[in-house]
Amino acid sequence: MIDGIMTTWFVLTGLSLAFVVFDIPKTPESVVLKWAFVILVVFTGPLGAFFYVLGCREPLKGTHEQYVATTWRQVLGSTMHCAAGDGVGIIAGAAIGAALHLSAWGDFALEYFLGFGFGWAYFQAFAMRDMVGGSYLRSLKETFIPELLSMNLLMAGMIPTMKWLMSGVEGAADPARLAFWFTMSMALIVGFVLAYPVNWWLVVNHLKHGMLTVRPSEDDAVPGHGEHASGAGHGAHGGHGGGNHGGHGAGERPGAEVIAMAVLISYGFLFAGLWFAGGFFD
Repeated sequence: MIDGIMTTWFVLTGLSLAFVVFDIPKTPESVVLKWAFVILVVFTGPLGAFFYVLGCREPLKGTHEQYVATTWRQVLGSTMHCAAGDGVGIIAGAAIGAALHLSAWGDFALEYFLGFGFGWAYFQAFAMRDMVGGSYLRSLKETFIPELLSMNLLMAGMIPTMKWLMSGVEGAADPARLAFWFTMSMALIVGFVLAYPVNWWLVVNHLKHGMLTVRPSEDDAVPGHGEHASGAGHGAHGGHGGGNHGGHGAGERPGAEVIAMAVLISYGFLFAGLWFAGGFFD
């Protein structure tokens, strides 16, 4: 039965990926977030395509700004960006760890290092540096806490899902088997669900950007809708053309004490995920 489920999943994933790759060039979205959607669909299949249509695809020409201005769509963009960037590193770490037969803690450390490293240093800070005036160092600073919080919740969902499926599905621990990649897909979906609430908090508190709108020229943009530049200094997003709308504009952000508490809570969720996974605290 599980073989039939996996076959159906990968067929639907292939069809979903083909649709998104064909359709997304027409969507007035940031290039980075376009790639993030493609990566997400590779691992989340029809769910990723569904979120693309419902959360980002422009329903009518000239309406993208209004369409993505809704808070839940802004948060979808934020979570999707995290899951795509961090997810690539985490899954790469899981494949390497499985091939090297690392211990539970060694496997976790590699996944966390690669996930956070790629998600923060490249997919967030480097890819989105134009939103803070082009400074990579400033972008690293501005995106560190949002990426840390989001990464911890993503991993809190992924780790137990991976462990449970690997122990119950034949071949799920072998990167050479389709069962491994099916397991990674299911884990990323669970991690996405768990990371969504913290991304909501980050977006509405001006700590992270949301869905964006990027048009070839300002004349093509619909003014006055969805203009949210993230409070993490995410203002004009150069290098992609004119109109850029996204994030949750410059506003009052939480104080250091609140952010520190949020970090502690995120680590609480992470260690709870490790405990539920089993094999870490035996």
